[in-house]
Amino acid sequence: MKQVVFFIAGIITLHVGLSSCNNNNPQSSVADRTESASQKDSSAGLQTGDSLPAPFATKSVTNNSKVIGWKDGRVPTAPAGFLVTRFADSLDHPRWIYVANNGDIFIAESNTVLKGAKKIGAKLSRKISTQHQGESADRITMFRDADKNGSYESRFVFAEDLNQPLGMLILKDHFYIANTDGLRIYPYKNGMTALNDTGKQIVNLPAGGYNNHWTRNIVANAAGTKIYISVGSGSNVGEHGMDNEVRRAGILEINPDGSGEKVYASGLRNPVGLAWAPGTGVLWAAVNERDELGDDLVPDYMTSVKEGGFYGWPYSYFGSHPDPRMKDDPHPELVSKAIVPDVPLGPHTASLGLAFYEGQAFPSRYRNGAFVGQHGSWNRSALNGYKVVFVPFNSGKAGQPEDFLTGFIVDADKSEVAGRPVGVAVTKQGDLLVADDVSNIIWKVSAKK
Repeated sequence: MKQVVFFIAGIITLHVGLSSCNNNNPQSSVADRTESASQKDSSAGLQTGDSLPAPFATKSVTNNSKVIGWKDGRVPTAPAGFLVTRFADSLDHPRWIYVANNGDIFIAESNTVLKGAKKIGAKLSRKISTQHQGESADRITMFRDADKNGSYESRFVFAEDLNQPLGMLILKDHFYIANTDGLRIYPYKNGMTALNDTGKQIVNLPAGGYNNHWTRNIVANAAGTKIYISVGSGSNVGEHGMDNEVRRAGILEINPDGSGEKVYASGLRNPVGLAWAPGTGVLWAAVNERDELGDDLVPDYMTSVKEGGFYGWPYSYFGSHPDPRMKDDPHPELVSKAIVPDVPLGPHTASLGLAFYEGQAFPSRYRNGAFVGQHGSWNRSALNGYKVVFVPFNSGKAGQPEDFLTGFIVDADKSEVAGRPVGVAVTKQGDLLVADDVSNIIWKVSAKK
């Protein structure tokens, strides 16, 4: 089997803010000031490749956030003209959202699984750093809004006993689930409230991975003739050897029956969010970059994905900037062809969720733009991310990101956060759904009427 290697890089920070926005919550102004203060250090401006800091310009740190939940009725902060409410709660680590053509909403409940000493250590430190890792519900829950009023009437356990599921897809009479170790296919009829078949695995995938690189996402092309699978790297920067990275750190393309696999793009360290830009036929990905090069390296990004494109990982970042840790295996021929990403999203933001807005409910400036869920940093002295950003698009070209849903950071000095946004999706009514996986909430952002 041919070895696959991958990556890309980002550029640096951004904090193009909508910090003046409010959600009519009396406590939101305090939260906004706290969050803005926490990110002031990371808002040196949008940088070009020539102005990236040097590797190790600052020391690599571990700064895990402490999740304290949404107290006293607080909710995230959206721009003026929007309303933020709870769509659903009492879930178990809701990480990803899929909206079917009939309006049914599927939530993948899954989590990082810790074993042995790591699991014991997590339990002992739970009071100090509540990352809520260790066990996974391995379930998909379905919500049905039969009267299409934006609130669900029915809730079902759609599938369970899975293996860290994330991506979901309906194609014709089949439902696909991307577990960490493979893609499974199930018979499906429109309107089903539970899968009644054990299904079958049509693609085996390398399981697990560095930090949260166990996630596998899937999307299909418009014709439904190809499926694309994102697979993150098994390491930070190839430290376990590149034999460990075969079919990883990139996007695979297959036929709907699992045959015809090929590497669609490589060098993408952890390309979780996948989505097609409306009206263009261009696939985009939200990508997590590498750790331990300092506070402001390497920025995460979203980028258009070129078939056969190589994006640098692990040999270089932000195009052809060599990673100094690969000096003994530099591969200059790969570094020279590494593609520069389109949109920098800030260093260590853990940009995961990606959804283009094709609804009609939001103001026109949001149409065809992209929402990105930023799960938030752990490898930065000041927290970064912990919000949803919006990237405007004009004629298929991306503009600069701007804050859209904030208020997740409660106390920057104490690294306290209320929640961590991950997956994002747009409902058939045009509302934005945001999965807050550590608070077990699905937030709904609606345009005020």
